[in-house]
Amino acid sequence: MLIRRPILVAMVAMASISVIAPELARGVQLRDGTVSFVEQPRLVATATTIQDVNAWGATYYFTIDLPEKAGEPLRTVTFNQYEGVANIRFDLEDTRAFEGTRRNRGENLTLSSVTRNKETRTVTVVFDPPIAPGKTITIGLRPVQNPFSSGVYLFGVKAFPPGEKTAGQFMGYGRLQFYGDLFD
Repeated sequence: MLIRRPILVAMVAMASISVIAPELARGVQLRDGTVSFVEQPRLVATATTIQDVNAWGATYYFTIDLPEKAGEPLRTVTFNQYEGVANIRFDLEDTRAFEGTRRNRGENLTLSSVTRNKETRTVTVVFDPPIAPGKTITIGLRPVQNPFSSGVYLFGVKAFPPGEKTAGQFMGYGRLQFYGDLFD
């Protein structure tokens, strides 16, 4: 009986940890009510289907990893064009999102809205329902046309959990390179 007792104590302790563990994974809430992720989502890949300037029909893919320990689901992602000569315009109605990566697509995700702020050069994508932690997702933005000028174009990408007052967390810069003529 003495031999089994430590095993029983260990089993009770493990069960307690599994009940408490979900509580540990909740998002951070500051005194002012601002909600944030515990473990930050990460921008893991950025790619375009066409790298030629002025090309039609391209899609810009941004792959995001939302860790198991994020503590909050992912509600909103913003893309701010930080660098690049031309201001890229997007066909917002043709925006798509799915689980997985560009080359390994899973289930399509539902978007409640996709908007653009011309002054800040920011596109905002809102998921409905929000994306649960532990998933990798990809968002495909469709430009009306690739930029007219070659070079590097950087997009600052931020993630936001659901809520009235949230802290966006910067995930990194998505880098796209466009090429033109020799005389460009």
